Amino acid sequence: MTGSAQPDVLFDGHDKFIAAVDAAVASGDEHAITAALRNTLCEMIRDPEVRLPGCVYEPIADHYARREIYRSPGHGYSIVAMTWGPGQGTPVHDHCGLWCVEGVWDGELEITQFELLERDGDRFRFRAAGGLQAGAGSAGSLIPPHEYHTIGNVSGRSVAVSVHIYKAPMDHCAKFVHEQGEWYRRTESCLSVDRAA
Repeated sequence: MTGSAQPDVLFDGHDKFIAAVDAAVASGDEHAITAALRNTLCEMIRDPEVRLPGCVYEPIADHYARREIYRSPGHGYSIVAMTWGPGQGTPVHDHCGLWCVEGVWDGELEITQFELLERDGDRFRFRAAGGLQAGAGSAGSLIPPHEYHTIGNVSGRSVAVSVHIYKAPMDHCAKFVHEQGEWYRRTESCLSVDRAA
């Protein structure tokens, strides 16, 4: 994995996709932007003219892949395609204060949101606040402070692909390691991107 930004990755429908995201990002405050992006992402997933680069369908054995496919020079947002091999997923984590819209491009993912109940220094008490199975063509959003969640591919055989549009490049986040009961310990995590070619 490499920590630096990747050059813009070209794919079928690239310009159409970016123009649609640019229009959504210019639509107002974070609530209006994320609502517009959810609709836009669902449309792009279903559009036969938009096809992600082939590399995003290639899982990496020891971690889910994060491939940045676009970073907006004008608006500052980042688009990351994630590849989830069978059984791969995240721990409870946040988005370091950034809004995000996530869409399932292929396969199925399980998303569980967590409610923060209490904090004691680096110890956080969470309770699962609802989960859903998200299939291809669906999209959801996270707006801080409601950003704590897990994502995982529960399939034992199939690869899943999702596209995440972040307010800005997300190069770090907090991950929460389960300790006991509803208590987790916060750890800082640097996030890298895998090569997209």
